[in-house]
Amino acid sequence: MTNDQLQSRRDLVFGRGAELFYDEPIELVRGEGAYLYDRDGRRYVDLYNNVPCVGHGNVAVAEAMAAQQRTLNVHNRYLHGAILDFAERLCATHHDGIESVVFSCTGTEANEVALRMAREVTGARGIVCTDAAYHGSSGLVDTLTYVGQNQSPTHMVRGFPFPDLYRPLTAGLTEEALTGVYLNRVDDAINALRKAGHGFAALIICPILANEGLPRVPAGFMSRLSALVRDAGGLLIADEVQSGYCRTGTWWAYTQEHIEPDIVVSGKPMGNGLPLAATAACRDYVETFRRATGYFNTFASTPLQAAAGMAVMDEIERKSLADNAAVVGQWLSRELAAISEGHPYVGDVRGRGLFASLEMVTDRATKTPAPDAARWIANAMKDAGFLLSNAGTSGHVVKIRPPLVFSQQDAEATVSAMQQTLQKLRDA
Repeated sequence: MTNDQLQSRRDLVFGRGAELFYDEPIELVRGEGAYLYDRDGRRYVDLYNNVPCVGHGNVAVAEAMAAQQRTLNVHNRYLHGAILDFAERLCATHHDGIESVVFSCTGTEANEVALRMAREVTGARGIVCTDAAYHGSSGLVDTLTYVGQNQSPTHMVRGFPFPDLYRPLTAGLTEEALTGVYLNRVDDAINALRKAGHGFAALIICPILANEGLPRVPAGFMSRLSALVRDAGGLLIADEVQSGYCRTGTWWAYTQEHIEPDIVVSGKPMGNGLPLAATAACRDYVETFRRATGYFNTFASTPLQAAAGMAVMDEIERKSLADNAAVVGQWLSRELAAISEGHPYVGDVRGRGLFASLEMVTDRATKTPAPDAARWIANAMKDAGFLLSNAGTSGHVVKIRPPLVFSQQDAEATVSAMQQTLQKLRDA
C-alpha cells in the first residue's frame, strides 16, 4: 500500500486534520535503539522522540512488561508492592521535599493533577505561565497554551513573556537587570489575578522552556522566579515532561537551576512507550489533593506501570544515560554551533544535554522568525535519513531531542548531515 493510500485511509478513519510530519509523510514499521525503519528497510536516525528514552524496541523494558502482563495487571484499588517500590524510587531522585506521588498516564493528566493540587493547597484559583507555554490538551491545561498570544487570557490564567536573551523585552540591559524586567511582568500577572478576585495558586514552567524554543535565559532568573512565587504565596510547579528523566544530563533540569519546586510533573519517557506520568510533591499536598478530589485513574498506579517504570530506570542507570546525555549532548550543541557560524538563516544555536535547537531567521540582523526555513530543514534532513521537526513560537525553531541512547557516532553523523543541509539552504 502506498503512502498516498495510507493517507486516504487515515483521513477517512481519523478525519482530515490529524497532524503528520513532513511534506511527504513516511510509514515507519520498526524501531531499534536510536533508529527507525520504514517499510522498505531504510534506516532513519531518530532526532525527535523522547518517549522511547532508553531506545526503541528496548528488550529489557518489553520483557518486563510482558512478564507482568502475563502475571497480573489490575487497577489500583488493591495492594501491590511493586508500584510502591517504583514510587519510592522515583521520589528518591527528587529533592528532600518531594516524598509522595500521584501516578497517571499522560503529561496532560499529570499537569492537570498538579494545577488542581495547587488550587486545593492554596485555596486560590489563579495560574500563571509563560505566554508561549504548552502543558497539555485537557480542558483546564489547554487554557495555558500560548495564553496572551494565540488565545486570550481566561479569567483565572495569566501569561508573562518568556525570558529570552536572544530577543529580550528590553535591549541593552545586563542579565540581572533584564531578569528584573521579566520578573516585573510575572508580578503584574499575579497582581491581575488578585485584582480579579482569584488569588494566586501556582506558576507552572518547564525549567528549560522547551516549548518556547529552548531560549537562553538570563542568569539567576529561575531562582529569583522561585523566590517571587513563594513570597506571593503560590506554589512553583516544574513541568519536567520534556526536560526530565536525564534529558539535560541530570535526573531533573530543575536541579541545574538550583531551585526546589513544590510540585514536579513528569511523563513521556517514564514508560518508554507505556503511558505513564507522575505528579510528585510533599505528602501533605498529595493528601490534601486526594481528600478534596477522590482522584482515581483506572490505568495508573498499576503493576504494569510499575514493571515498565522500574525497567526504564534500571536501563538509565545500567547504561549511564545521564552521563551520555551530558557528554554527547554538549559535543552535539558545540558542533552544531560551529557549523552554523555565520549562516545567514541561523540566528542562534542552543542546547541543554540531549536537547538542541537552531533558531531560524530570515535575516540575522532583524531576527525575523523563518518558519519556512525550519520546515525546509526538517524535510531535507528526513530525506537524508534524520528525523526531526520544527517548533517554537512561530514554528521557526529546529528541534533536536533524540532518545537518550543516542551515541557519539550518531551525533557525528547528525552534524555531518546538518552541515550539508545548511549548505543546501544557503545555496537555495
